[in-house]
Amino acid sequence: MQIFGVDIGGSGIKGAPVDLDKGDLAQERCKVLTPHPATPDGVADGVKQVVDHFGWSGPVGLTFPGVISDGTHIRTAANVDKSWIDTDARTLFSERLGGLPVTVVNDADAAGVAEVEFGAGRGRKGVVLLLTFGTGIGSALFVDGELVPNTELGHLELAGHDAEKKASSKAKEDEELSWEHWAHRVNKYLAHVEMLFTPNLFIIGGGVSRKADKFLPYIKGIKAEIVPAQLQNNAGIVGAAMRAAHHAS
Repeated sequence: MQIFGVDIGGSGIKGAPVDLDKGDLAQERCKVLTPHPATPDGVADGVKQVVDHFGWSGPVGLTFPGVISDGTHIRTAANVDKSWIDTDARTLFSERLGGLPVTVVNDADAAGVAEVEFGAGRGRKGVVLLLTFGTGIGSALFVDGELVPNTELGHLELAGHDAEKKASSKAKEDEELSWEHWAHRVNKYLAHVEMLFTPNLFIIGGGVSRKADKFLPYIKGIKAEIVPAQLQNNAGIVGAAMRAAHHAS
């Protein structure tokens, strides 16, 4: 079974049909740049461009980098334009895609769902936390495989700042930090999250998951197991498609 997944990020919008039996992309993904400012109309146009690239005409799952109320209304917009707040995202995207059925889910929650079903969290009991390091820091919290949605742990305070302002991969790039220097910041953040949630497993997702060997060796003193995401940066696309399939059934 194939369903289309789209992952909306602060820097890029990427999507592809997903083979839900394998938990992997059925075709090579298409990516366009996220418009700046990332307004609802601009992002919806980018999503349409990605979906049209494949001539897709079935259900579509979409991730969004913020809190989503009842799968419809956007409540936070830390890394996109503030005009997203209170937008009915499901209606907006469905109309832009010619009436296709649309499911919208938090981006980190989507990545987490995919990793727990097909990747590094498969079969793991207890508390599992996926953290995506990208334009911001996303989080997905699972207890015995069940998702606790919209946790937004990237906005925990760290050294007087939103954690994602100091420890996201964007912060690494903007401040031109070495892997070691950045890893020390990530270490402090993980220690803070561990104190609050005592997870059995941290899964590190986002683009940096491809380069885990460059920073994980510098992470010290964390009791939980720490592993890179197995689906890497495709996890959001796969998770979005999984959610769409669930709502279509």
